[in-house]
Amino acid sequence: MSDMSDSGELDSVHCPQCGRDLPRSEFHSNRRRPNGLAYYCKRCAAERSEASRRRRGISARRQAPVPVPDGSKWCPDCETAKPLTAFARTRANASGYHSYCLLCHNARGNETRQRLYGAPDPQHVDHDHRTGWVRGILCFNCNGGLGRFRDNPVFLAEAITYLKGTTWQRVLIHPGVFQMCSPMRGRPPSRSS
Repeated sequence: MSDMSDSGELDSVHCPQCGRDLPRSEFHSNRRRPNGLAYYCKRCAAERSEASRRRRGISARRQAPVPVPDGSKWCPDCETAKPLTAFARTRANASGYHSYCLLCHNARGNETRQRLYGAPDPQHVDHDHRTGWVRGILCFNCNGGLGRFRDNPVFLAEAITYLKGTTWQRVLIHPGVFQMCSPMRGRPPSRSS
């Protein structure tokens, strides 16, 4: 059972996952909770986190096979302990350092850029909807844009006029002093609004 200390705080806290009464030091802090502690003990929180990762198809966290010396950190990608200077600083982690060393961190970023943005846009055949004749090869967005404007040059010209008229521009009002203004300010609304 939980005992109260002289300061009125509980000496032990109950973990609903494992059903044990544990010292306060066995819980992470959480300022949003009334007692200032996490709902589950550290061990149960770690188990729940790993179970969640497995359900989402994320592999288990890799940990150093041997204790890491002070002033060093283990990189799970290259599986080596390196000095802290080999890791980028961050406020996101409690340690103050990224999980991966600079080399692995950069390699991961490059791989992600290649995977997400490195492939050329697929090419799409653009055709005239009235005649069916092929006009050329376009990227997906340009082909879709022409289709949405129904191949009408008047609609495209109105879109260009709209974009030119709503772009905020710097206007010099005094030497070295600029004001941001829109040419649309004060104009009557368009037909479609």
